[in-house]
Amino acid sequence: MVIALSTLVEEADRYLDAARIQDYCPNGLQVEGRPQVRRIVSGVTASQALLDAAVEADADVVLVHHGYFWKGENPCVVGMKQRRLKTLLNNDISLLAYHLPLDLHPEVGNNVQLARQLGFEVEGPLEPGNPRSIVLLGSLAEPMQPADFARHVRDALGREPLLVDAGQPIRRIAWCTGGAQGYIDQAIAAGVDAYLTGEVSEQTVHSARENGISFIAAGHHATERYGVQALGDYLGKRFAIEHLFIDCPNPA
Repeated sequence: MVIALSTLVEEADRYLDAARIQDYCPNGLQVEGRPQVRRIVSGVTASQALLDAAVEADADVVLVHHGYFWKGENPCVVGMKQRRLKTLLNNDISLLAYHLPLDLHPEVGNNVQLARQLGFEVEGPLEPGNPRSIVLLGSLAEPMQPADFARHVRDALGREPLLVDAGQPIRRIAWCTGGAQGYIDQAIAAGVDAYLTGEVSEQTVHSARENGISFIAAGHHATERYGVQALGDYLGKRFAIEHLFIDCPNPA
């Protein structure tokens, strides 16, 4: 099956409601390639490694969570940016990127998909009245000691997490994929037993220790593998085109 690039982009934009969400980068089609699509390659970040793999896979579209043209970045097309864009343009490959819309989506969103990987029961957003509330609240099926929970996360995501162990069983939990350690104080205010995200800052550890909750940093990349896979699967099935997820491991 072959479809028009414009049809694919319109459906992805519609499904994620991308136009509604203000973000730090443009969401949707960032680089335009050939007008027809038969194969999508997805990945977390539009790195050179992913682009090279997409060329090898004869992809028409690269679909990612972390694309280009971030607010405040140097706009000059030099160095790494030049090489990446040259790879796309020389091979007539489109780049389709969704940042916050992919975090927030209730079906294919990063946070919902991570919950499915880890077996969380989702209660809802941390801030119910805020449409941009990306942190979710939920619970474990059964209480777990922090060290046991950290092993569960390691086994599910394939990466050893950093654990701040409060020494109390974990039942209620808040989580947000990626670099959302700054939300720990809101999680504490919500009365959870633990907060899980991708990254850690120095202050995060103090907040966890001094407020008696466990904290888990499970990796920015590792926590954000699943939303873009789910979106690619949705688009592949929707249009009967090929979708291949390629993971380019990142220890961060």
